[in-house]
Amino acid sequence: MAVAKESPATPSTFARVGLVMYLLLIVYASLFPFTGWRDNGIAPQAFLSGPLPHYWTVFDVLTNVVGYVPFGILVAFAVYPHVRGMGAILLALVAGTLLSGSMEAAQTFLPSRVSSILDLYTNVSGSLIGGIAGVLLTPTFLEQSRFLSLRRHWFFHDAGRGLIVASLWPLAQIYPQAYLFGHGQIVPILSEWLSDWLEQPVDLFTSLQNNIDFTVEQYWLAETIITACGMAGAVLLLLVTLKPAAPRAWLAWALVGATLILKSLANALLFNPANAFSWLTPGAQGGLLFAAAMLFGLSFAPQVAQRRIAVLMLLISLIVVNLMPSNPYFMATLQSWVQGKFLNFNGAARFLSVMWPFFAFWYLLHPSHRVKRT
Repeated sequence: MAVAKESPATPSTFARVGLVMYLLLIVYASLFPFTGWRDNGIAPQAFLSGPLPHYWTVFDVLTNVVGYVPFGILVAFAVYPHVRGMGAILLALVAGTLLSGSMEAAQTFLPSRVSSILDLYTNVSGSLIGGIAGVLLTPTFLEQSRFLSLRRHWFFHDAGRGLIVASLWPLAQIYPQAYLFGHGQIVPILSEWLSDWLEQPVDLFTSLQNNIDFTVEQYWLAETIITACGMAGAVLLLLVTLKPAAPRAWLAWALVGATLILKSLANALLFNPANAFSWLTPGAQGGLLFAAAMLFGLSFAPQVAQRRIAVLMLLISLIVVNLMPSNPYFMATLQSWVQGKFLNFNGAARFLSVMWPFFAFWYLLHPSHRVKRT
C-alpha cells in the first residue's frame, strides 16, 4: 500500500514580511519623536555600564518585555524551516539583543529619551520568551495542522502580505485621529521636519488650505468621505486575499467589528470611559453607512476590480485627510495624550496610524498580483 508523502516544509512569507514591519515599528517607537538630535558628549554604549534607573514602574517593565515578544516569535517563524528548535531560540535572543542595544545607543542622541540598561534587559527577556513561544507554536502555525489547512482553503497562497496589512488596520485605530479611519496624515510630520530643518515654523496645512475657512457641514462631509473610503479600502484589501470558498461576508464584517471595538476600548482606556464612542460623530455615521452600501455591491466584483477600487478609495481618503484641518477639540485631546510618559507606546501607535495606507498600497500594487493566483 502506498504511503502518502508529507508536503515539504516551506518558509513563511507571512512571518518574514511581518518581521520586517514589526522591526520598523520598534525602530519608530524607540526613536519617537525623531526631533532634537544632538551629541551631548555621552558615549552611545555608556548605558551598558550605567546604574539601573531610580524610578521605574511595573507597567514600564511589562511593556518593554511584551513589546519584544512578538519580535522573538516572528524571528523564530521567519527562519523556519532552515533554523529550528534551540537554534531559532538563540537567533531570536541575539537579534533582540542587537536591536535593543542599537535602539538604546541611538536614544543617547535624543534629549527626550533616556537610555537604560533595564530597557535592554527587559527587551532581551521579551525576545527570549518570544523565541521560545515561536518554536513551540511552529507546529500549529507553520507545519501540517488544521489551522494551516483552513488558511490554504480560505486564502490564496500569496495572501500572507495582505493578511498582515489587514490585521494591522484595527491596531492603527489606537492612535487618536481627527477623523475615523483617517490614516496617513503626513502633513503635520512633514511640517515638523521642515521646521527643524529650516529652523523656523513651517505650517504646510495652512499653505495647502490657502486660508480657506471650512464650515461645519464641510467638516462633516470630509469625515464622511474619509470614513467611507478608508473602510471600503481596508475591507476590499481583505477580500482580495480570500478564495471563493471562504466566508467572505463573515470575515469582512468581523474585521470591521473588531476594528470599531478596539477603537472604543482604546478611547476608554487612554482617556476615560465617557469618550469610548466619541468617534461616532455624524460624519462618521454617514461614512459607515456609505461604506456598507459600497461594499455590498463591490463584494461581487472581480478581484482585479476590487484591488483597483481599494487603491482608489485609500488614495481619496489619504488626500482628503491631508487637506482638512483638525478641529480644536481633537487637537486638545491629542495634546493631552501625546504628553503622557509612554513615549514608546505613543510612537508605535502613531507609526501604525501614519503608515498603514502606505503598507496597503504596497500590497495592493505588488507585482505578485500580475501572476495567476491559486
